Amino acid sequence: MTAPEPTIVATSGGHRVGTRTRVLFDALVHHAVDLSGVHGRRPRVLYVGTAIGDAEHVAARMAEAARVAGFDLMPLHLFPMPNVEDVEGTVLDHDVVWVMGGSVANLLAVWRVHGLDAIMRRAWRAGVVLAGVSAGSICWFEGGATDSFGPELRPVTDGLGLLPYGNGVHYDSDAGRRPLIHRLVADGTLPTAHCTDDGVGLVYRGTELVEAVAELPDRGAYVVRREGERAVEERIVPRLLPSPAF
Repeated sequence: MTAPEPTIVATSGGHRVGTRTRVLFDALVHHAVDLSGVHGRRPRVLYVGTAIGDAEHVAARMAEAARVAGFDLMPLHLFPMPNVEDVEGTVLDHDVVWVMGGSVANLLAVWRVHGLDAIMRRAWRAGVVLAGVSAGSICWFEGGATDSFGPELRPVTDGLGLLPYGNGVHYDSDAGRRPLIHRLVADGTLPTAHCTDDGVGLVYRGTELVEAVAELPDRGAYVVRREGERAVEERIVPRLLPSPAF
């Protein structure tokens, strides 16, 4: 079962602290699974932790979150080598790809070395829902603002480009991101940018933004466009998703 058309869920959220586990999958991950259309069996989620160097302790927490959510989760590791022989077949065999945050610059470089950039494009066209948080959001776009290179935020402009926009994450929690996104759009470094506060996700069908959704109340999504020599920001009120039942 696959989504009826290419689908991406780009977020600044998806996780929350559990009571018996370190991490739970919050409403944004569950929404990505719902959009895949899977029914009659446990959803298959591929966890990709390239952006944090395939840290095993994080993969273990994601596996525990998946158990609680009722998902079958498999990690795709690229360090020190791919953990599966058929990377493309593995990606295509899942309903949802969930990409963890971290260094988007490192993610893009490592994916390209292994051809995973092209594989993700084919999976997207085949109806596998592509989703993720932070670096796992920016990667699907033309680029965005990142701390991949050091504490000072810098632009990254070599994203996969499945979505022909810039992307701003953690828009409300990192004070430097909004002004940098505005500057990058105003000077033409980035095209029109789609941005999310923490706990907010953007849903795309093909390359069209169809909805903003949230797992936290009173958060926003934003479209930043260039008008003349300046950037203009429009706020979008997301639809609040129901909290998952655990």
